[in-house]
Amino acid sequence: MAKPLKCDLCDSQATVHLTQIVNNQIHKIDLCESCAEAKGITDPNGYSLADLLVKPPANEEVSEPAGSLVCSKCGYTQREFKKTGRVGCPSCYEAFSGLIRPALETMHKGENHRGKVPLKAMERRSYEDRLNELELDLKTAIEEEQYEDAAKFRDEIIELKKSLAAQEIE
Repeated sequence: MAKPLKCDLCDSQATVHLTQIVNNQIHKIDLCESCAEAKGITDPNGYSLADLLVKPPANEEVSEPAGSLVCSKCGYTQREFKKTGRVGCPSCYEAFSGLIRPALETMHKGENHRGKVPLKAMERRSYEDRLNELELDLKTAIEEEQYEDAAKFRDEIIELKKSLAAQEIE
């Protein structure tokens, strides 16, 4: 039997499950009856998931009215951010950091996006970066007539290429 979902805001059992697609990205939230009612979910045009996910940090009280924060670069307001769930420019991340951080914590683990790069691709890129670095060092050593160093770089390049070829076979 499946484990019942918990409310994303209070950890009670979730009975309301919302999905919103914005710019081809799916955003989901699970709420209990009381949180759904408190957030005004009964009016489908009166909220967005950004409104539900954005909550003040536990140790901070928010005494300012909605819309009082404004990005100094683009003029985007807190009200616009809460309505759309999007920012207007890179500076908005700093202006709305008090709202964005708690929202990120409710959406996924941590505040930093780690991306979805497969481990093998990351390893291959690391090999390629190291190979490029060694080839540049080899070229420099030859130009500076440091032939002993050039031989070491050449040998490292050969070993790196062998290990990369062996991994591709696996």
